[in-house]
Amino acid sequence: MTTNTEVPRREYVDGTTAIVRGAIDAGCTFFAGYPITPASGILMAMMREIPKVGGIAIQGEDEIASIGMCLGAAMSGAKAMTATSGPGISLYSESIGLAIMGEVPLVIVDVQRLGPATGGATTVAQGDVQFVRWGTAGGYPVIVLAPSSVPESYSLTVKAFELAERFRCPVFVLTDKELAMTLSAVDVDEYPAVDGVERAEKHEGLPYSWDPVDAVDPMRRYGEGDAFRFTGSTHDEGAYITKNATKVGALNEHLIAKIEVHRDEIEMVDADFAPDAGTIVVSYGVTAGAARAAVARLRTQGVAVSNLVVQSLWPIPETALNDAFEGIERIVVPELNMGLYRREIERIAADREVIGVNRIDGGLITIDEIMEAIR
Repeated sequence: MTTNTEVPRREYVDGTTAIVRGAIDAGCTFFAGYPITPASGILMAMMREIPKVGGIAIQGEDEIASIGMCLGAAMSGAKAMTATSGPGISLYSESIGLAIMGEVPLVIVDVQRLGPATGGATTVAQGDVQFVRWGTAGGYPVIVLAPSSVPESYSLTVKAFELAERFRCPVFVLTDKELAMTLSAVDVDEYPAVDGVERAEKHEGLPYSWDPVDAVDPMRRYGEGDAFRFTGSTHDEGAYITKNATKVGALNEHLIAKIEVHRDEIEMVDADFAPDAGTIVVSYGVTAGAARAAVARLRTQGVAVSNLVVQSLWPIPETALNDAFEGIERIVVPELNMGLYRREIERIAADREVIGVNRIDGGLITIDEIMEAIR
């Protein structure tokens, strides 16, 4: 008797390759970026791969020019992406604000490295967690996704394009040096099937509408049909600058409501609960790998502990976190910074004990360090 055993298809691949594949499969047709470690691999791969599907990739003269080209491309019909690291996000700041105000769909990959300033260009960190959320004027919400594996680097890049188009806003893919540049053996079947991401467009009428306040109007394609404006200033539905308090309030309330009201469409976590667990580990990004391993090892030793990996860092997935914290007494938060996301967990945790596991020396948090904190 012959047994037909199907052998899983596996490949040796890094997060950079997965992000590039995800972008192209989602329909990305334009990329611009400036070389910066550890994000340069995305620029190089996009320049090699995107012309094969009829897209355009450009190395800008600097970060400011690169994101500016992406905004122009997106407003004229392209699905655009850029990639940089912490110092580049600093230079992107004004254009990120422009994308929020002009309601421009754009995917921004931040491959984190150790800061501040030039910091450690080849050193891992998770220090941009608050930076990407609050790094531009006004404090208006953005969407930030954080992959914790190579397959998630693919799937969350695709999701970033979906959300950027759905909500007409910049969406960050917040990864890091180790996840982007380290090769891993991956089961090819772990990549989800993707049909591409469609853009909702209209071909006439005003470029903006805020009725109801949380609705997202289809985009007008700039350069098509009758002329209309684009501005970074406070504006009315026709994109004309205004000081009318009613119009100003409606615009700004819309920029908030279109994301905050639809948190259920954005919120993503990977939860693994243990019965009767009094402790839960909350992690994200590259640190989640050690967290998953620590939880699995402790369970083999008879320790009941739950695990939750946050995939949508912003807006904070409050519903999922509150549900996960039911019956929990201690929350362990490992991260490669001094507790940037822990402060958000503390706000939700009420009177529960919150324990941080932190490193800022360029090393990864180990399984043993997380296990020690759990114990």
